[in-house]
Amino acid sequence: MLSQHDNDYVSHAGPGTPVGELFRRFWLPVMVPSELPDPDCAPVRLKLLNENLVAFRDSSGRVGVVTESCPHRGASMFFGRNEEDGLRCVYHGWKFDLTGVCTDMPNEPAGSNFKHKIRLRAYPAREWGGVIWLYMGPEGTESELPQFEWARVPDDQRCVGKYFVSGNYLQVIEGSVDSAHLGFLHTWLDPQVTVGGRPREAGLSQVDKTPRFSTQETDFGVTIAARRDAPDSSYYWRLTQMLLPAWAMIPSAPNGNISIVGTIPVDDSTCLCWKIIWSTSKPFSPEQIAQAWSGSDWSGSRSGGGPASVQPIGISYPLLQPGTFRPKANAGNDYLIDRAMQKTKTYTGIPGVSEQDLAVQESMGPICDRTREHLGASDLGVIATRRRIIRAAQALEAGEAPYAALHGDVFHVRSVARTLPQDASYEDAPEVREAMVAHY
Repeated sequence: MLSQHDNDYVSHAGPGTPVGELFRRFWLPVMVPSELPDPDCAPVRLKLLNENLVAFRDSSGRVGVVTESCPHRGASMFFGRNEEDGLRCVYHGWKFDLTGVCTDMPNEPAGSNFKHKIRLRAYPAREWGGVIWLYMGPEGTESELPQFEWARVPDDQRCVGKYFVSGNYLQVIEGSVDSAHLGFLHTWLDPQVTVGGRPREAGLSQVDKTPRFSTQETDFGVTIAARRDAPDSSYYWRLTQMLLPAWAMIPSAPNGNISIVGTIPVDDSTCLCWKIIWSTSKPFSPEQIAQAWSGSDWSGSRSGGGPASVQPIGISYPLLQPGTFRPKANAGNDYLIDRAMQKTKTYTGIPGVSEQDLAVQESMGPICDRTREHLGASDLGVIATRRRIIRAAQALEAGEAPYAALHGDVFHVRSVARTLPQDASYEDAPEVREAMVAHY
């Protein structure tokens, strides 16, 4: 368990908090480009790290992100006119470019230089890898974008999605690094379930439900190793990376695709969950991507229904409320739980892997009270993740910028799932070392 001080320390991410400042030293994924589809399109409200922001695409097609309140009288720039390479407040016409420079102040006398003294806070934004990224740290401290493999593959070899979670960011990242829950939360009870017309095969994560964990701190964060017994005197290893500030790279699916989950605080009790999967070899078809977003049923034929969810490309997304990034399954409808199905087909009765994750992560409350936990040996990865984030924030408080934020190449990694002889160490196995390095 954590002390109340440590739980507050690692959970709060607003301006001036240690973890909030840590997040601000990294480029953060905030939007998909389709949210700002055209030059001079309507501005979009954006809340991140407890700051109210407005995003817009100017006449030249560049993305700008500014604080919501106009520095004149505090009116919302969301209502602004997006025109002629700037955002103009509708209250008195003050206009700002994407760097926050005031370019026009039509309500002031001709010849006034007042506009040269006024700036709207703006944050650097970049489009890369099918994502709009934002840097909210001190001016001049930004470095290169994190060199994730998924951001460098061709667009048709990547699937990017995001959704809101009504819970603290740490609850989501803890779930993503926790390999032990795979043998319970996402399992099927019915041995007759088929996947793509073929009998379902129980994975080793479901056969051995007692993984043995070890962890290793790295420049990018933590490598978390989960070892399970496998046939023929071998071990099944799942190696998950926690990458600062709050990413979890999930071991590859049977088809070889690799996925990653990122959680970015909206405020202390809400976060954005990013789920991204990429192929290292061939494009995804439109049908495969559509199936990953197709929602949940109990037939085992659509992406949300248990094991079928990882068949099309290796990941599934929650069905969303139309026109929003908010999941259809939520606390208000008990995540669509079906108690009859819980008795006969799935461990939870909740259709959809993402929905199952949402149910347990959000049910902890807006901020989990970790002072009341009782952690065991299978929670070693969760413990290591918390400690790594806390130590990185403490180091920044002491004046040491996070190494990973300044060296994008440390993200040249892949997660791995491999079966090895029991007398082999995953750290020494050439096939594991080779598989853990991203190839560009």
